[in-house]
Amino acid sequence: MTLDPVHFDGIARLAGRISRGVDTRDHRDFARTVWNSFLDPLVVDDVAILEPLGEQRRRAVSAEDAALSAAPFETQHGLDAGTTNPTTFTNGLVLDVAVAAMSAVPSDLELHRARTIVATVHANDDTVNVEEGDWTRFDAGYSRERIIQAPRVDRFEGHVVHALSLYLAESEHALEHADAVTDLLVLDGPLYPKGLLEWTGRDRRLEALLTEAARPRDILRNYLELVERFVERDVPLVGFVKHPSSRSLVRAVRARAGRAPWVDDAAFFRQMLRPRDEADRADRLTCTSWFVSRGGVDRELSTAGDALGVERTLDPAAYEVTFFVVYDPREDLLFRVEAPRAFTEDPDRRERLTRQVLQDVAVGRGPPLAVAKADELARIGREEKAGLTEALERELAADRVRTYDEARWGDEFVSY
Repeated sequence: MTLDPVHFDGIARLAGRISRGVDTRDHRDFARTVWNSFLDPLVVDDVAILEPLGEQRRRAVSAEDAALSAAPFETQHGLDAGTTNPTTFTNGLVLDVAVAAMSAVPSDLELHRARTIVATVHANDDTVNVEEGDWTRFDAGYSRERIIQAPRVDRFEGHVVHALSLYLAESEHALEHADAVTDLLVLDGPLYPKGLLEWTGRDRRLEALLTEAARPRDILRNYLELVERFVERDVPLVGFVKHPSSRSLVRAVRARAGRAPWVDDAAFFRQMLRPRDEADRADRLTCTSWFVSRGGVDRELSTAGDALGVERTLDPAAYEVTFFVVYDPREDLLFRVEAPRAFTEDPDRRERLTRQVLQDVAVGRGPPLAVAKADELARIGREEKAGLTEALERELAADRVRTYDEARWGDEFVSY
């Protein structure tokens, strides 16, 4: 059954009633107040969770001028990992497989061939013990694979196997091929394993894994080592976040001012970066200056946190997440770009990173080419996932557990 025109009209009337209670001009005015008066710094419980790195300002540049400008970095490498998504089998196993790849611009076909594959399995039967072993080489030595067993939990099994597979594959691949990067590495996503760090405060069982299980801390150690190696080689790395979803700024503003009309931090920055003059929208990229972030999941890797107890060899300030936000009016897209403070403390390097990202977004109308290529290399397509699932069913001598939603909406429906 589909909606009749009369039903559409009814829904539109409801939306009209809602819109009469929303004053977007007031939202813009309040956003300017927050920008001008709250962020230098934004303090919560005596911790500056957000503060400018250098001069706080907004900037704009012609998309055409940015696209035609000289690239500040001659070469770029991108890194991404894709997964099959958590799959539950009738024998009680929950499994996810991640594939990580690194791209190069200009292309490096041998590097593109390499893969790091991690399969993480969770067993509900406490008598099951998976023989993890070490890394195994295949594909003439270009690639390697490993299986690990997830710590046992009685809930969130899908979250656990997904995060462990994804971040172990990504971090291990980055470390193995770090020396191939000569100018700039761009991670597809946040700088640190956000999906793991979000376990803090989400559920006591997940939070306990971060402090009691070795594997999550081992993965975090990989990311810290990645920063340390790139600092030692004086080669910057950044994380390009395509779907920023942090809420620490909005929560802090709401606690301080009693209101914050934005659903998340990205909505606030979008309000600030959207030009008031509609004629400018198709022509100019806008961005913020850089900020130091110590709120939300960024706190753990800041001077206010202890990195889950993982040893750090550099000054703790060097690992802090710094970021700036760029808005592309041509596609109405907003991106967050993160980098360790070790690489953004210097104003000249900060400017080079900003200009590189602006050029990449101007040219690609989206993520940098290195990220897009890495995403393509690491992606596991729908048909490939279906074939892998069938192969896993044969090897495990068990069927995949299918849900009603999958039967109703198809195998692309994922819930974990």
